[in-house]
Amino acid sequence: MSDAVQPTAAEVRAAAEAVKTALDRHLAAVERRSGEDDPGVYEAFNELAAAAEVYDELLYDRYDEVTPFEIPGAEDTPPYTGPEEPNALSVLIRRDYAVAEPQRLLAQAQRVEAADDAVRTEASGTVHGALGVLFGEFEPDEIASRHKEFGLEEGDSTLWVTAADEPAEPGEWLEAPFEQVDVERVVCRFDVSAVFDDDLDADLDLDDDVDDEADGADIEDEDLEPLDVDRR
Repeated sequence: MSDAVQPTAAEVRAAAEAVKTALDRHLAAVERRSGEDDPGVYEAFNELAAAAEVYDELLYDRYDEVTPFEIPGAEDTPPYTGPEEPNALSVLIRRDYAVAEPQRLLAQAQRVEAADDAVRTEASGTVHGALGVLFGEFEPDEIASRHKEFGLEEGDSTLWVTAADEPAEPGEWLEAPFEQVDVERVVCRFDVSAVFDDDLDADLDLDDDVDDEADGADIEDEDLEPLDVDRR
């Protein structure tokens, strides 16, 4: 598997400064709040959450380190009733995407097939087949970090860590991997959603849409990430 392009140290530093600025704005909004549902506090909260998320991702990509920041989940999450010292863990991840640019998706999948002499299925000729090629070639985390290159648009995502008394037997849950999730055994969860961003990225999203329309449907070679033929 090929590694995603790492952010620079300067980008990480800039993200850290953005968190500091967002912290100051949030505190200022809290200090001058006009009531329990002050919209200024709500907006500052969303800005702080978004800035912390960006910093967390860049910090991990650059230095393989994490922060204690966590986007709060639903307030009605049941209390944890699992073992205090779990002997096993299950990590459940869901990431939603929209196929925003089918032609880019197809082009990337075709490049994967062209770079691998052993692959001659031509599955990349359809969106369904192209998705299979790309998700078979790249790790899910790499897809997430490079989703725009693959013509995808991020939706909501969530990660749940659940506790178990004993490790599952090999093949035990493969037929129905997501049907027996006990929410009272969720040790922690991390949610990412546009509802936390509010209007923070509205202008940036508008600029991206304009750039995408200007690019048109044709995919130039320089727009695509070079493939590492020897990645496997």
